[in-house]
Amino acid sequence: MNRILLILTLFLAVSACKVNPFTGQKTLNFYPNSQIFPMAFAQYDQFLGENNVVKGTSEAHMITRVGQRISSAAERWLSANGYPGYLNDYKWEYNLVKDETVNAWCMPGGKIVFYTGILPICDGETGVAVVMGHEVAHALADHGAQRMSAGTLQQLGAVAGNIAIQDPQKRNMFNQAYGIGSQLGAMLPFSRSHETEADRIGLQIMAIAGYDPYEAAELWKRMKAQSGGQAPPEFMSTHPSNDTRINNLTAWAPEAAAEAAKFGVTSFK
Repeated sequence: MNRILLILTLFLAVSACKVNPFTGQKTLNFYPNSQIFPMAFAQYDQFLGENNVVKGTSEAHMITRVGQRISSAAERWLSANGYPGYLNDYKWEYNLVKDETVNAWCMPGGKIVFYTGILPICDGETGVAVVMGHEVAHALADHGAQRMSAGTLQQLGAVAGNIAIQDPQKRNMFNQAYGIGSQLGAMLPFSRSHETEADRIGLQIMAIAGYDPYEAAELWKRMKAQSGGQAPPEFMSTHPSNDTRINNLTAWAPEAAAEAAKFGVTSFK
């Protein structure tokens, strides 16, 4: 039985790959859009039905406007780089929800929520574009499906270990070590790599959409100030530290501006 699980795990890891058009690298992904998008769309609709969606305000209109510009820029980049039709299954939607949480998120297939609590830190449309670019990038790179795929492998590893280890005491020790080790050694670094990737992709897309990429680091400086320095060590977090993100975005801004220039964008909002 454990040999079957091992063979299945290796088969999934080798065969279920999809190329990330922005990096050219193969990614771990067991879930096709046709499977994951309908689930995400249903969950998104349920969330909207259970929360206070802001409609008709200038801020709500800004979220939609920025989202449309960012997703349009993404489509331009994809078409220009040999991926026409990549977004055919995406159903972009941008909603502002009244909630003091400092956050925004995107579900697979392009379903995005901004909480009102993040708007003061965004401090205007360009700041919203920084966050929007990051969230759109998560959708473009299939990060949601990749996290689900990694979780599947993590579970298969746990099952295989429990089948292979007959002694109850040793099995309990394995479960404790495996839980901590797989989280700190695999799942959290995997999540941080997605956040870093989304920062870099999002920076380029926002620049192509006409927003100043040099402002991205400034947003994260405000985010750092808002947090008051209260954050877990980076190796225990799903996200890179604020300082890491500030340094990365500062270094990548000229690259993003150069990418935007390829699309005729040489000045920014």
